[in-house]
Amino acid sequence: MTARTDELFYLRRCRFQGTRQMYSMIILKGVTKRYGEITAIQDVSLMIPTGTIYGIIGKSGVGKTTLLRIMSLQERPDSGEVYYGRAGDERVDALQEAELRMKRRKIGIVFQNYGLFTSRNAAGNIAYPLEIAGKSKTRIAQRVDELLALTRIQDSRHTPIWELSREQKLRTAIARALAAEPETLFFNDVTRCMDPQTELAILELIQSLRNQLGLTVAMIASRPEVARAICDDVILFDEGRVVAGGTGQTVKELVYA
Repeated sequence: MTARTDELFYLRRCRFQGTRQMYSMIILKGVTKRYGEITAIQDVSLMIPTGTIYGIIGKSGVGKTTLLRIMSLQERPDSGEVYYGRAGDERVDALQEAELRMKRRKIGIVFQNYGLFTSRNAAGNIAYPLEIAGKSKTRIAQRVDELLALTRIQDSRHTPIWELSREQKLRTAIARALAAEPETLFFNDVTRCMDPQTELAILELIQSLRNQLGLTVAMIASRPEVARAICDDVILFDEGRVVAGGTGQTVKELVYA
């Protein structure tokens, strides 16, 4: 076992010990999504318990990102149902557009390219969702301070985006995703191609945020080792379907079965 594997495996022992009330679970029932003649995901059913870090692994181009977009309410399924809520009994895929927009405000998403505004510094990016939500300048300043501290980038407050390191950019994107105090947090393969030290630091941050805030987290992981290190539950996705599932500790068996 390599030193890096030892470090990643250590995260498995840092289980959820948060003190805040946990939030939403996510349930998909028979979900299918098509783009013209292409079926991106087909008849997918799954449940993500509250407070879980849930991993999605699989090859490129098998529908993982589409699945994440439907989970995070960025797209509606063509058929099937999506539920949120502490009891998983609130159907959300059929909401009217105005209701759906309100629901999305309680969802945090960190994209693979981070999606930061180059016209704003780190603090300005974090403040943006709060400005859109009409929060007062006092509340925005207070919340930005909290998030800079939570993601450990206080020294980057006034730094232009183009001067930030990749790790600092990702921490800024995570802080922005947390600005509206979401119930669920989604990550689209955000540690892909990172150096080992940076990857480990980010995984520790994600786990710490789940533990402190009681978040439900779903993440695409390009490397099975990442899912094994941090995820409570994992699914293997292939050709638009869930082909296997298990715990983070059984990832190796899922991949090589």
